[in-house]
Amino acid sequence: MGDSQTWTAAPSAAEHARSVLAAAWSCAVTAEGGREEFVGAHTVAEDGRVLLHVPEDSTLLAAAICAPRGEPSAVLEFADVAPVPVRGRIRARLWIAGWFVPGDGHLEFKATRVVLRRPSGAVVIDLDDFAAAAPDPLATAEAGLLTHLADCHPDAIERLTRLVDSDSLHGAVRVQPLAVDRHGLTLRIERARAHGDVRLPFHAPADDVARLTERMHVLLTQASAASCPRALQRQRTDGDG
Repeated sequence: MGDSQTWTAAPSAAEHARSVLAAAWSCAVTAEGGREEFVGAHTVAEDGRVLLHVPEDSTLLAAAICAPRGEPSAVLEFADVAPVPVRGRIRARLWIAGWFVPGDGHLEFKATRVVLRRPSGAVVIDLDDFAAAAPDPLATAEAGLLTHLADCHPDAIERLTRLVDSDSLHGAVRVQPLAVDRHGLTLRIERARAHGDVRLPFHAPADDVARLTERMHVLLTQASAASCPRALQRQRTDGDG
């Protein structure tokens, strides 16, 4: 199956959380006054602090001014949504509990608890680890990279399935790119009534788009040297795809 891959690392929970935060465009805020959705209204500092820009007449701003200092009074929620349409499109959810401090033209959020929920379960992230972690270098480019792969290179996706164990492909009706980070590419394998994910690790980390292109070429070269999975051969013969 080509050269052996030895790079098997994956993002830590703190890095994953920071990546979700870096790529998120919207933010849901649950506070004493209820729940409100803000789109394109937040920015993120280098240490992960969330700065929320709200109108002067916002009930959230009034609640932040009146709330007792230091008492958790709000929860921020960010959704990690797969850019390519797949089943179970929410890949993770990030919750940050804490309180708002009014600033100059914004609300600064002081976190007291950070929780990341992934398909494998929820993880409470240490606040120091969260502040020190950096988002994946591909996080903000991921959506464009995956949609381009899905829309313009379906042949490459099919070729990459040659790197997947045939048992994982049994009954597959569709395979789509689900996620990519500096450590590898994840494929979503959909069946008639279920789905699963398979990770294809890179042989070395890809810290920018240029390196990602090289890593993908390595995977495709390995895939070209592999035999076509029997599961997909049956799928095409049966006309289920």
